[in-house]
Amino acid sequence: MPSTDQIPAQALGLRARKKLETHRALTMAALRLVGERGLEHVTAEDISAEAGVSPRTFFNYFATKEDAVLIAYPESEQRAEQAVLRLLEAPPELGPMEAVLAMVTEDVALIDENREEWLARFAIVDKHPALAARVLTGQLSSERVMIEAIARRVGVDADADLYPALLHGAVGAALKAAIRLWAHEGGRRPVAELIRASFAALAAGLPVPASTTTRGNS
Repeated sequence: MPSTDQIPAQALGLRARKKLETHRALTMAALRLVGERGLEHVTAEDISAEAGVSPRTFFNYFATKEDAVLIAYPESEQRAEQAVLRLLEAPPELGPMEAVLAMVTEDVALIDENREEWLARFAIVDKHPALAARVLTGQLSSERVMIEAIARRVGVDADADLYPALLHGAVGAALKAAIRLWAHEGGRRPVAELIRASFAALAAGLPVPASTTTRGNS
């Protein structure tokens, strides 16, 4: 079942739609204010006022102002669970890397659909080490789950075989490189396109780009 951020607002019930709208209003307010003032000069009360809700409402949605910047949509835990299910249920004819790519490209569709929001979020994270650390912590917390899912997909023991952890690390680096380039280019190319190119380079054994070869031989 898709999460609420993947369902058109008009298809949701009134309560769910209101919850989604409030979450998004707080998130966008946090991005605007932190982008203008810096994280240290913005409070939860500031974000609440900007979004037109009470501080109590803010804390019904987020524990901290950092969460308001980083958690773009509600039900983030359910989204992670759904990603694992998509990986495990991907067509059997797909190789492990192809199955991971299919899972990732579906997830990042929201980045291309909301380009300016995500460019702002990545810019803020780059400027604030505390936020970058929060992102890393979140990635580490989901690492074991994804490694075990890859192991199940290929039929090996995650504690006895290197492959699941190696694949997870490799595709994680590929994903990070693609998103970094996307942000550097200002979202000029679709992030899904860059991710596919990044995974293709991995699958080909990371051949040296022709331009680099030319410079090295000159």
